[in-house]
Amino acid sequence: MAHEAKIAELEQKRNRVRLGGGQEQIERQHARGKLTARERLDLLLDKDSFTEADVWVRNRCPDFDLYRRELPGEGVVTGSGRVDGRRVFVFAHDYTLMGGSLGEAQGLKICRLLDRAMRVGSPVIGLNDSGGARVQEGMGALHGYCSVFYRTSIASGWIPQISLIMGPCAGGAVYSPALTDFIIMVNSTSYMFITGPAVVKAVTGEEVTFDQLGGPRVHGNISGVAHFVVASEQEGIALARRLLSFLPDNSDRLPPKRITEDPVERREPSLAEAIPEDPSRGYDIRKVIELTVDEGDFLEVHRDFAQNMVVGFARLGGQPVGIVANQPRILAGCIDVDASCKAARFVRFCDAFNLPLITLVDCPGYLPGLRQEHMGIIRHGAKLLYAYSEATVPKITVIVRKDYGGAYSAMCGKGLGADVVLAMVSAEVAVMGPEAAAGVVFRREIENAPDPEAQRREMIREYRERFATPYKAAEWGIVDDVIEPQELRPRLVQALRLLEGKRESRPRKKHCNLPL
Repeated sequence: MAHEAKIAELEQKRNRVRLGGGQEQIERQHARGKLTARERLDLLLDKDSFTEADVWVRNRCPDFDLYRRELPGEGVVTGSGRVDGRRVFVFAHDYTLMGGSLGEAQGLKICRLLDRAMRVGSPVIGLNDSGGARVQEGMGALHGYCSVFYRTSIASGWIPQISLIMGPCAGGAVYSPALTDFIIMVNSTSYMFITGPAVVKAVTGEEVTFDQLGGPRVHGNISGVAHFVVASEQEGIALARRLLSFLPDNSDRLPPKRITEDPVERREPSLAEAIPEDPSRGYDIRKVIELTVDEGDFLEVHRDFAQNMVVGFARLGGQPVGIVANQPRILAGCIDVDASCKAARFVRFCDAFNLPLITLVDCPGYLPGLRQEHMGIIRHGAKLLYAYSEATVPKITVIVRKDYGGAYSAMCGKGLGADVVLAMVSAEVAVMGPEAAAGVVFRREIENAPDPEAQRREMIREYRERFATPYKAAEWGIVDDVIEPQELRPRLVQALRLLEGKRESRPRKKHCNLPL
């Protein structure tokens, strides 16, 4: 009987932990349009694959008894499970327990989870729904946050880390996801900020709403903090699973290949129509990408931020790749401060996790102007140069149309370490655009002509044919081959196979000094 009583007590305690803040708090969570921590984990992980860790960890704050609060699970559920059969480590804040606020014991649970993930080399997915530090615990809470920040930083580049923001994420709570690789925010229910509207008003006098200060639109479009914005928690969780399918378990592994029914030798005649012959006409580079990759499946990252640059994941012949491309329909594809930072971080992520890089170039150069110079285009633009130079994964560059001046270097030209450079027949590679260059190279001919304007047009044509042609670049060895648009897919797959197993060393050093 004593044994049966102990079993009954164990089950009672387990049920108490599963209830979190209690049924009333669970109903409040649902009324806000949000799932509970355990409901989210059920959606994220393969059925019956979750193993909970540190179930019985409790708060050790000596003064906490004064608040007479029982916190089963300490406001966070941690453990491991499977996503499409692959092991992942997960933590989910339990908002039903003191708003998911972090104390010393919660920090301990998350740190132990990160330590385990690093030891075995498995990805970590965090479901964030926390009001920030638990004020009642003072320094214990601050130490908990610092400990999480430290481990998240050390894990960076070794294991993929994905953060889903499912509710409030304020104060110190924002830096934990900010240190991870990808942030997914949910419309209507999530927000991120350092200080809330009340503090902003007290300090600056500004009146702002939660959404205006740190809603998904702000971080998806303006700040670039969020990599993805979704309509619901269910969509965000499905996206996290899809994102993980492109990534390896750790930096010692290769990304998982898939069998594709899309023929690797498929030629796509419609690509010629997708790319206008007139170099001044815009078009959507996404269409070029989707017509080229396996089954048209392209997972774009940072879709609404710095839209003049497109980055994301796809597969070619079943091989996951990272794609970086200029977007000619936005700012003519010019590179500005935000586009540089966006692309540089993506390139570094792909290099860390062994994803080959495909770069599609259609860019007249860096965006000129007083504001860009004052914002530090020199410093930020250098990040992209550095990221490509440092990358040792296979690097394949395709010059689709314009590749002028600084764009040649910034978009991974041969001198920046590109392994294979292909140029389409529509490509123009030159120090500057024909319109500007003709006025410099043929200035006297234009000035002395009976009809300067007609002569200028003729000189532009001559410059384009003599100096900007891709064949001239091929003569110099900075373009490996000139191809028709319809050949793009088979030639990219061919290049990937050629570069399979690539190894490249760098000088031994403690770490780089990236121009931050």
